[in-house]
Amino acid sequence: MRELLGPEPILARDAFLLDPAVAFLNHGSFGATPRVVLDAQSEWRERLEREPVAFMVDTLPGALRATADRLGSVVGAFGDDVVWVDNATTGACAVLGSMQLAPDDEIAVCDHVYGAVRNAALHFAKRAGARVIEAPVPFPIDGPDAVVEAFSSIVGPRTRLVIVDHVTSWSGLVFPIERIVALCRDRGIPVLIDGAHAPGMVPLQLDALGADYYVGNCHKWLFAPKGCGFLWARRDRQRDLHPPVISHGWGKGFHEEFDWTGTRDPSPWLSLQASLDFVDGLGIERIRAHNEALLESAAAYLAARWDVAIPSPVAMRRSLCTFRVPATGAVDLDAAMTLHGALQRRGVQVPVWSQGGGLWLRISAQVHNRPLDYVRLGDALLDVLGGA
Repeated sequence: MRELLGPEPILARDAFLLDPAVAFLNHGSFGATPRVVLDAQSEWRERLEREPVAFMVDTLPGALRATADRLGSVVGAFGDDVVWVDNATTGACAVLGSMQLAPDDEIAVCDHVYGAVRNAALHFAKRAGARVIEAPVPFPIDGPDAVVEAFSSIVGPRTRLVIVDHVTSWSGLVFPIERIVALCRDRGIPVLIDGAHAPGMVPLQLDALGADYYVGNCHKWLFAPKGCGFLWARRDRQRDLHPPVISHGWGKGFHEEFDWTGTRDPSPWLSLQASLDFVDGLGIERIRAHNEALLESAAAYLAARWDVAIPSPVAMRRSLCTFRVPATGAVDLDAAMTLHGALQRRGVQVPVWSQGGGLWLRISAQVHNRPLDYVRLGDALLDVLGGA
């Protein structure tokens, strides 16, 4: 059975703090930080606490900019165009909160948009008397054309911003963002890309992309500590962009406003240097190749094991794949939570959603995963559905 499932993990599980008794197939939600990166985070915190004033005033500004330069080399951007936020949702709120919306203006999203970003768009639209227009993207899906067609159908003369997921959360799809950005630029519409899952999972060239804004997380596929997000903005968009928390840097420029919004722990951002050293040590292309090969073999195995179809084409998958649960009965949020709990009690960690009249679960593939993890999931789900 194991020979059918593809590659063994690149790293031993004990490189992380993950519970060895759990088949951890949910790297996509909160990531998993290697021990060596957590050690680097502790060192940064100790440096801060040895002389807090000197650290915050003298050390931190330069360290944040140096780390932005390092990240820029990974995501295809100049470090000067990158600022730090706690997570991608915070970055999206910065963009939405900085917009000058008017009554009847529109923000365009699709129905795969991340729930927190949808809520943020609804909140800022409501304050201005604007509205959020949501395009339906089919799932199961045949290919990326359906995504482009969905966005093309809803953008119009009142559209003031299009928000597009680079890699969708619940459905795990890699969207054709280059085509959507080109579509919107032809119509003079700004684009915010929600790249919560993308950095590390897929190659990025932000300067060449043509988007107006890009927000991303580093705690997922770049192995950073939780609370390490970034916001990239095109140069002509930076002057009018402000953080959700206005502080001493207000009106002093892009870096000054975002780099200091008050006293907080900067160690997640500063530890990104260690995270990127970790990635470089393994080789980012090697990591991607491993994860994609493992995901495809695991997806094929589970589809056969559960007698279900894989609902997305291989061109729209990288390290995540979502399946419809072959279950009858209730498919609401309570049912999703019940199924998640039942799998968790069997030592398997995967997210479960209620969406579109069905229950869905999403697997991920990362360097710590073993083929046996997916065998355990396959058995556990059938065990639950069989009422054992």
